[in-house]
Amino acid sequence: MHILLIFLDGIGLGDDDPAVNPFAVANTPTLHALANGNRWLRDTQRQDSERALFVPTDPRLGVPGRPQSGTSQAAILTGRNIPQIVGEHYGPKPNESTRKLLAEGNFFKELVAQGKSAAIINAYPPHLLREIKRGKRLPSSIQLASLEAGIPLFTMDTLYSGDALSEDWTGQGWRSHLGFDDIPVYTPFEAGVRMVELSRRYDFAFFSHWMTDTIGHRGPLEDGIASLELFDSVMAGALSVWDDAEGLMLITSDHGNMEEIGSRKHTENDVPTLIIGEKRHEFADGLVDLTGLVPRMRKFLLPDASV
Repeated sequence: MHILLIFLDGIGLGDDDPAVNPFAVANTPTLHALANGNRWLRDTQRQDSERALFVPTDPRLGVPGRPQSGTSQAAILTGRNIPQIVGEHYGPKPNESTRKLLAEGNFFKELVAQGKSAAIINAYPPHLLREIKRGKRLPSSIQLASLEAGIPLFTMDTLYSGDALSEDWTGQGWRSHLGFDDIPVYTPFEAGVRMVELSRRYDFAFFSHWMTDTIGHRGPLEDGIASLELFDSVMAGALSVWDDAEGLMLITSDHGNMEEIGSRKHTENDVPTLIIGEKRHEFADGLVDLTGLVPRMRKFLLPDASV
């Protein structure tokens, strides 16, 4: 049993409005099939398809205001209501109180303490890792959770060796935006296959994709559509090699954003959670908000650990 969690930053369930919501117009047959033939929209309720459960999930956690990445990502990886504990939604990076809570305990740390293997399976650019190491840039809550567990973030070398993927899955961004002209490039379908293959090396593999949030803030709509259509092809590749008996593949987000391109602010919408695998119904039972992921992942990967 292993778990692959695919994190898409800033995607919520918004209106069926093709003028602002790429989910309303993108050609994404694979994503539609996972939601029982439905688009990922506000009116799409819990869906049970052939291979997946689609569960609208609350990122607000009973705290007024717009959910933010720092506290929401921490809630995903601790199973605790971090916004409620620190008294607010905070982001994009974790504030001091959130950092202390992540250091106190998170799912990566729990796994390591029980002798399990875990990793974020996407690589980070050299300049970002240097700035984090020198204290010139705060890591995200996701990155900090891994680092607090003693799990290093993957470097550029892992892209060359094939031991990690780029954040955009294909590697094209490293060539076109970062200037690494010889970075391996995959088709989206090939990248999805590779993502699953890499995930099998770990009890818990986490893939972190942040570009959806950036597109949500900056637009344009066309970039949001292209992003979703690329992800659709990634998931087609992933599902072509994923064995539903081998574990669980999860997709979730920290807050809404890209479903309202042009607003430049996060939304208070539910986020989509997808659960793929034979045990999906057991996993999804009672899942309502972002704090529910860790207790359920713990049940599958750390059944003897105290809850």
